[in-house]
Amino acid sequence: MTDTVLAMPVDDETQEQSNRPQTALRDSVKQTMDMYLKQLDGHSAGQLYQMFLQEVETPLLETVMAYVRGNQSKAAELLGINRGTLRKKLKMYGLHQ
Repeated sequence: MTDTVLAMPVDDETQEQSNRPQTALRDSVKQTMDMYLKQLDGHSAGQLYQMFLQEVETPLLETVMAYVRGNQSKAAELLGINRGTLRKKLKMYGLHQ
């Protein structure tokens, strides 16, 4: 089996659509935050930013670490962050090995 890919000319709009996920991440985040804020029904939600970061970073780090089979150097490169920052975040969320 070879890794050869047959190239077909594709216009820019078709290419852009094929690269776009079915539901963009930003749309999912917006929907979820809208629902969350509606559920608050006027009540206070302190530390919303920190809660949001934890809710998003934890599965992001778990998924990336699984994808790179625990290789922190590869994970840091994939995430575009310093390896020390990655280690700090893994420890902060209890994901260190």
